[in-house]
Order: sequence, then structure tokens, then C-alpha cells
Amino acid sequence: MANKTWDEAIKDLDGRREKAALGGGLAKIEKQHQGGKMTARERIEVLMDPETFVEVDGFVESRIDDFDLDKKRVPGDGVVTGYGEIGGRLVFVASEDFTVIGGTLGEYHSYKICRIQDMAMDMKAPLICINDSGGARIEEGIDSLSGYSGMFLRHTKASGVIPQISVILGPCSGGACYAPAICDFIFMVKDISKMFITGPNVVKTVINEEVSVEELGGAEVHAKKSGVSHFTYSSEAECLMGVRKLLSYLPANNKEKAPMVKNIKEKPSVLLSVNKVMEKVGGLSKFLSQKGKEEPCRIRNIVPDNSRRAYDVKEVMECIIDEGSFFEVQKEFAPNVVVGWARMDGEVVGLVGNQPNVMGGSLDYHASDKLARFIRFCDCFNIPIVTLVDVPAFLPGTAQEHNGIIRHGAKVLYAYSEATVPKISLIMRKAYGGAYIAMNSKEMGADMVFAWPIAEIAVMGGDGAVNIAFKRKIKEAEDSQAMRAQCKQEYEDRFLNPYVAASRGFVNEVIKPEETREKILKALKALRNKSVESPYKKHGNIPL
Repeated sequence: MANKTWDEAIKDLDGRREKAALGGGLAKIEKQHQGGKMTARERIEVLMDPETFVEVDGFVESRIDDFDLDKKRVPGDGVVTGYGEIGGRLVFVASEDFTVIGGTLGEYHSYKICRIQDMAMDMKAPLICINDSGGARIEEGIDSLSGYSGMFLRHTKASGVIPQISVILGPCSGGACYAPAICDFIFMVKDISKMFITGPNVVKTVINEEVSVEELGGAEVHAKKSGVSHFTYSSEAECLMGVRKLLSYLPANNKEKAPMVKNIKEKPSVLLSVNKVMEKVGGLSKFLSQKGKEEPCRIRNIVPDNSRRAYDVKEVMECIIDEGSFFEVQKEFAPNVVVGWARMDGEVVGLVGNQPNVMGGSLDYHASDKLARFIRFCDCFNIPIVTLVDVPAFLPGTAQEHNGIIRHGAKVLYAYSEATVPKISLIMRKAYGGAYIAMNSKEMGADMVFAWPIAEIAVMGGDGAVNIAFKRKIKEAEDSQAMRAQCKQEYEDRFLNPYVAASRGFVNEVIKPEETREKILKALKALRNKSVESPYKKHGNIPL
């Protein structure tokens, strides 16, 4: 190097950069494209604002020569790391490159990821990890496993400090699954993303069960059954644009508040960049849907006054939030509750709602987990929580009891009680028993509780109550059916309304449906500077 001229040195540098940019080579890049997948660098190009990405440690290489690894050595060691901007805000990224030794994780591969994790923590900026890896690099032995340990430790320390997002765009198996699992959110793509601890061959060998890769750990399995993933898309480009959208709702760290945004539109330069990359993989018709102007929502037409009739709580949400701002989390998992972010007058809020269209809005053990995790994330990152309540009960039955509804349901109570962000509840119709308490009731720490005039706040519904409270009276009556009907009517007239709770201070105000948005907005404004001093403790012991 000392004897090279400037021109020779620059030419040498350009050659090294070109080699690093090609990863595993043109043939493997083409194979990646044929499978509907982008390369590690193309994914970053789509994800980041144009011309903002800065690579870190691009020339780092594996030092292992065993098993002919010296012949496979490529600058970058199978992962592209660095920082850039999304929506003009700093983010850090690690994108695994499947074209280099199958994206397997070796000593320096993990070293690069750990370094970018440290940088993200130092700068208090979000971290995005794009997974496309065959797992641990067997040829590097214990050094590979040690690399995972360092990543897990850093993910855990960063939890609740900076948002951590994992994007699964290929295989992610074995111990590698636990890095995404510790992150806040997991994105997956149909027919491309795969996550499992043990693959189909091992499953067949150990327990003699035959199962396909998709059935074992495909995107739909984790979206609908396991609840491991949070967002599912049909293509990589849509998925990466989803990551961009998610970040628009989140603060950079736990000491900031989420950005105020009146209207979200991707910059034309970003969409042009995405289209340019997608020409190599396949077309994409639409990234963001723009909702047109509609007539004002009529909540009374959406929510039946007969509490036995179902409705879609998302329609109610759309009536009270900024138009088209709702971004749902875990849409297909535990659909009896709905969670996600929205904006109200430009401010980000976490929306939680029972879904009467599914299981009558009852809480089961899956819904409890979904609720608790979302509530705790909002509390970590200073996002107010608005809860829409229409809940008859925790779902009864042996399946629920044997799967730990007591333990899982307790997570909801714990999450709401622990949260110190502004907490606002609206009781729409049913609010019965323990489920009413769990859904951010006043004595559980809700700052403001509103109720519509058709709300029914009680220990239980009329049918169940008369069987217990009036059992003897009904049994001794000459006409038991008439007495049952009379007792039920008396109970409902006495208890199934919001005014008893309001008279005790458990409901702060009974409001008309058309007043809902205004009342919540005023409450959010009043609570903007809420500050709560919690007692010192190392951490609580949530019933996991």
C-alpha cells in the first residue's frame, strides 16, 4: 500500500467496495431474486430514506480457515450494518445476507451486529434487524454460539429503552429465533419468512411427526396461531414500508414522546427508490392506501342498544380518531381484542378495544397476552392508552382454565396497574365482573372513565345474576318463570346502567356517543404533563 499512487489506491478501494457489495456473487443474487427476495443491501435501500445509509464495518471478515471457510470469505461476513434515516429520523440497521454462506452467523458476523446494537443504545435510536440466515455457522463452533449470547444480552438491555424491530425475510431457526422474540415487534412475509426452533427433519426424527416448513413456522402460523409475529405482508417491499409506517408512530427512545403528525404521506423520492429496487424482484401495485373523505361517522348506527347484538369495534375507533390513522397490531391473532396505534388531533395514542364481533368480546388467555404486551410497550414509550370497553367476561371453560387463564388474565391487570402514562377508558356497553375490572377500571388507575348512557356496569348480566341472587325467591314462587322475568327486570333496572357507577365515582362522566372524540381529546390535553412517582424496586414480578 505504501508504494501505491493515489490513483492505484483509489482503484484498489473501489475494487474492494465492489466485491463487498456483490456479497456471495451474481449467481446467488439472481437466485435470491428468483425466489421473490431482495438482497441485504436492496432491503436497506428500500427501508431507508434515499442516500442516507452509512455502512459500518463493511470490510470485516471471518478469521476462520477451517473447513475451507477461507475460500468462502467475503468482506462484511454475511451481514450489512450501519445507520441512516427513516422519515428524517436516525435509525440503526443490521441486514443479514443469505448469499454469503447462507447468511449464517459466525464470530465476526455477530460482532458487527453487537456493535450496531451498542451504537443504537448510545445514540438512543431505534434498531432494526433484518433476519435471513441459516442459523449458527457450524464451522466456527462455540464462537458462533457465543455471538448469539452477546446479541440476546444487548436486546434485553435495550428493551424498553429504544424500539427494537425484527424483520424476518427468509429462514430464522434454532437459537436465532430468540433475538427477534426479545424485540418489540416482528414482521413476516407470506411464503418467504420461516421461524422455528427445530426444523421439519428434526421433528420427524425426534417425535416422528411429519410437517411442512410452512405448517411448522410460516408467516400465517405465527400471525394466527402462535402470536409470535405482529405484522404480516404479501411482499418484502410492502413489509419494509410497514416498518417505515410503524416507526412514524414511535418515539426514538423512552425519554421522548411520539412525533405529532397531522398527515402521513411518503415522500415521492422514497416511493421512486422502492419501485427502482422492486423492478429486480417483482412489481408492487400499492404501498399506502389513502382514505378519501367520508361523511361523519354515526356511532349510534354502529353500536346496537341491544347488548346481545354484535358490531365491529374498529368502526367505532374510526369515528373518534384522525381519519385513516389506525395502525393495527396482531390483526389475526386473538381477534376478540383489537390493539394498535392511531392519532387524535395529530397525537399518537395506543388504542385498545374489546371486539364484540368475535367471542362477544370476551377475554381469553391469548387475548390477555396480546393486551398486556401492547399496554406495556405503550407505557415504556410514553404513549397514552385509550381503552374501549364492551366485555362480558373472561371466557369460561376447561380449555381456558387448563391453559392458565388466571395467570394470563393477571397480566392484563398487572400491565394496566403498572402503566403510568395517561389512561382513558370509555365503557360502551357491557362491563361485567372481573373483566370490567381488568379493562382499565377507575380503581385500577384509569385517569378518566367515560360511559355511554347504554353502558351496563355490573358484577354480571341479568340471566346469571337472577340464578344466584334470586334463586330461592324464584324456587318458592308459584309461577317461577314469571318470577324469574320479574327479578331479572328489577336487577337490570337497578344495576345495568352507568349511573350507579357514576354515583360512586367509578365513572367520571356519562356522555353521548357524538361527544366521545371531544371528551377524549380534552382528557388527553389535560393529562399531557402527567407525572407519577413509582416506589423504588429493581423490577416487578409480572405473572409470566
